[in-house]
Amino acid sequence: MPRALLIVDVQNDFCEGGALGVDGGAAVAARITEHARAHRDDYALVIASRDWHDGDSDNGGHFATDAAPDFVTTWPVHCVAGTPGAEYHPALDIALIDVHVRKGQGRPSYSAFEGTVDDGRMLAAVLDEAGVDELDVVGIATDHCVRASALDALAGGRRVRVLTDLVAGVAPEPSRAALAEVAAAGARVESAAS
Repeated sequence: MPRALLIVDVQNDFCEGGALGVDGGAAVAARITEHARAHRDDYALVIASRDWHDGDSDNGGHFATDAAPDFVTTWPVHCVAGTPGAEYHPALDIALIDVHVRKGQGRPSYSAFEGTVDDGRMLAAVLDEAGVDELDVVGIATDHCVRASALDALAGGRRVRVLTDLVAGVAPEPSRAALAEVAAAGARVESAAS
């Protein structure tokens, strides 16, 4: 069965020094590159998603503009389209990526399955056309966009494996809870090395 690697939001703003940087983001970017190079033949597609928010709006209430962010549904400005913060982290080798997905674009968006590729197709359509029904999910942040993307993949009937050594989360407890939730929903949660 064809398998794809889904790299979720490995962007400058989600790594150390970014607007919403998580500890370990840069190291995860480098490990994902190593994994993708070593296992390229295992994947029919390598897909990467990015937050790609509008710079001239609050993106449907996603950006906190009138009050402090609550870090649940409102956030500081991040990953504005065309800015350095929205670019992939330099430790991620973009030459390995076959499909680029942009999400957000004027509205709150956590799952890569809410995004589109350049020709407007949704991620599910891209996977269906390639016959991909298995996904390895990696990236940032475990407790937000990795979680949402894995759950949407499962809801779409795909077999999912979240590679725990290739993710970084905002906080340890919510990240553990997110991994437990995706496991309970049917994902395999394991190290890439296992």
